[in-house]
Amino acid sequence: AGKVMAEWIIHGETEWDMWDCDPRRYTAHADHDYTLAKALETYGHEYAMHFPHHEWPAGRDRKRSPLHERLLDAGGQMGAYNGWERANWFAKPGDDTSEQATETWERDGPWAVRVKAEVEAVRDGVGVLDLSGFSRFYLQGPGAADFLLHRVAGALPKVGRMTLGYFPDSRGKVLTEMSILRHGEDDFTLITAAAAQWHDFEMLRDALPEGVTLHDATEDYTTLIVSGPKSRALFEAISDGDTSLPWLSLQRAKVAGRPAMLARVSFAGELGWEIHAKPADMPTIYDAVIAAGATPFGMYALDSMRIEKGYRTWKGDLSLDYSLLESGLDRFVRLDKPEDFPGKVALQNERQQGVKRAFVALVIEGNAQEPRAMSTIRKDGAAVGEVTSAAYGYRVDASIAHAIVRADLASPGTALEVEIFGQTHRAVVQAPGPLWDHDNARLRA
Repeated sequence: AGKVMAEWIIHGETEWDMWDCDPRRYTAHADHDYTLAKALETYGHEYAMHFPHHEWPAGRDRKRSPLHERLLDAGGQMGAYNGWERANWFAKPGDDTSEQATETWERDGPWAVRVKAEVEAVRDGVGVLDLSGFSRFYLQGPGAADFLLHRVAGALPKVGRMTLGYFPDSRGKVLTEMSILRHGEDDFTLITAAAAQWHDFEMLRDALPEGVTLHDATEDYTTLIVSGPKSRALFEAISDGDTSLPWLSLQRAKVAGRPAMLARVSFAGELGWEIHAKPADMPTIYDAVIAAGATPFGMYALDSMRIEKGYRTWKGDLSLDYSLLESGLDRFVRLDKPEDFPGKVALQNERQQGVKRAFVALVIEGNAQEPRAMSTIRKDGAAVGEVTSAAYGYRVDASIAHAIVRADLASPGTALEVEIFGQTHRAVVQAPGPLWDHDNARLRA
């Protein structure tokens, strides 16, 4: 504790990722009542098991989507994401939704058959996910683009487009990830994880040049993910937007007669759009999306689909423990661009010398549970890496883990072993790229 506190004070960053001790992982919902409730729960369960699908009940319902009651009425089983209530999965009548049912290590709890059906609905038709709580910042003013170019490792999108931006620390480690939406030459919306709201806002604010403004608009808008091969037909029925615009494009449109921004992007890895709209307008939009044939899906289904596509999660796969190059983000790193950015020299040296660790996707064999983050990976008995996230991929019918392993073991077909709750299972390194829709043909359709 003394070591990392000294590093934090003197250097403003620590050798190890200390997110679990960072007060910025909480936001305004963590008032006195919340803190008291969680403190009693935490100490009262000091030695309790922490099961993968169990949601601790104290301090809940702090931040609610405008669709909250609709989600409950549809059978939504809720989870807390930086205080925001989101549906993890949707139960049907007769399903066991008790807290006791979640106190298991097994993959096949009462949710499994429902999550599988939700994934199949997105794969074969169209699904909708209420993704309330995205952290959202407006960055505007002369010099805003130049400011970003000196903070991210890669390039900026053209006006009317979006991309992912990765912000390194001084060592080239992954400080944060944001979606960069460009509305004008120096007019941006930055969208990041719910849990990153205070962390990322502070990071930007503290480096802001004169003339550039930063506004936290997190509660001004909310988001729906609408995804699946029939999503274009759905939008053509309820929106005046141009559904022929390409992947990663932005447009202003009306959906169900309400103003919205449509972003052609999908964390589920299918044809789809994000709908960004005012909270007051979202119930009307959501009702129209459901009436047009969309199936509600939850965070468990989204996690299954994103891992099949190789999409990383912040403070899971992406952290200060790994560099951008170790995390397999080479396509978002431009070391030849003229602008300096934090960690540029460190990343240049790393690219020249070669990475010592590498990001891989593993398919695990014979397991009835997914490994937790930081589960040990071994080769011939020696520890060679760790799991960063894992989920069951229902479209490819396989247990998948993202992992960081020794670079010489990252070749496709390499057999490794993963420890899962005290058991060892064989895991095979996969070829780089998505396991589902490898060429992104469905995504770009």
